[in-house]
Amino acid sequence: MRWGFVLVLITYDVNTETSDGKARLRKVAKQCVNYGRRVQNSVFECILDNAQCLMLKATLEDIIDKEVDSLRFYYLGNQYKTKIESIGVERGIKVDETLIL
Repeated sequence: MRWGFVLVLITYDVNTETSDGKARLRKVAKQCVNYGRRVQNSVFECILDNAQCLMLKATLEDIIDKEVDSLRFYYLGNQYKTKIESIGVERGIKVDETLIL
């Protein structure tokens, strides 16, 4: 896969019935926060280039337990603004806007 910066929607479901599961959930969320914005509890919008996407996928795969957890990546491309409709509360800052402190 070869592309510039694109919007990737990452969703995950981590089994939290054990303390190990709760730790995995925190680690997955922490990695996703490093790359994008949380739009729902287990859903992140990330603007990534190919290298970032491959690195994040590998990191998340190393964290999860593939027997009980799951990850999904939706590649929305660089024309994502025409593909997203949001109703209700917006969480966090938009990933493609400048943050002024």
